[in-house]
Amino acid sequence: MTRSRTLRLAALLLAVVAVGGTASAAHSAAQRETQLRSLNRQVAAAINAFRRTHNLAPLHVSVGLKAAARQHSLEMGSDGYFDHPSADGTPFWKRIQHHYPSTNYHYWTVGENLLWSSDSLSATDALAMWIASPEHLANLKSKNWRKLGVSAVLVPDAGGVYGGSTVTIITTDFGARRR
Repeated sequence: MTRSRTLRLAALLLAVVAVGGTASAAHSAAQRETQLRSLNRQVAAAINAFRRTHNLAPLHVSVGLKAAARQHSLEMGSDGYFDHPSADGTPFWKRIQHHYPSTNYHYWTVGENLLWSSDSLSATDALAMWIASPEHLANLKSKNWRKLGVSAVLVPDAGGVYGGSTVTIITTDFGARRR
């Protein structure tokens, strides 16, 4: 594409945003959020389908684990890092424990799978990435897990390790607890 054509397209885009930016931006954000909620459900379904093929019990979605996953996906996107501990160094299990408490349970355990991509991402893509990693595969195949929380977030112009790209970050938190 020539420089002058690129500049014309950029000017046209700015004009479109200036004329109808507010309503269309809100609609676009709502549409993306809906798509991500759908991706969350698809990832959970893909994990359970994978577990069924390995004769493992399906996992049930936990509101607490879902909240922990969402908090972490959003934090990584806004702070520009990608790691299991929080930005302040808090271990992942302590972060999860805030949303999925261990009090009054004699058994409590959690695990986590993360991924990010600057390309469009499907549940099948996410599962394939985790299967290719021995540590993530072990989480997928663990007999310990009973509950699951998934959160995919889309972060435009993500800084830090994401280099200013628009990225999708998925946190999947696994858990089990018994009284």
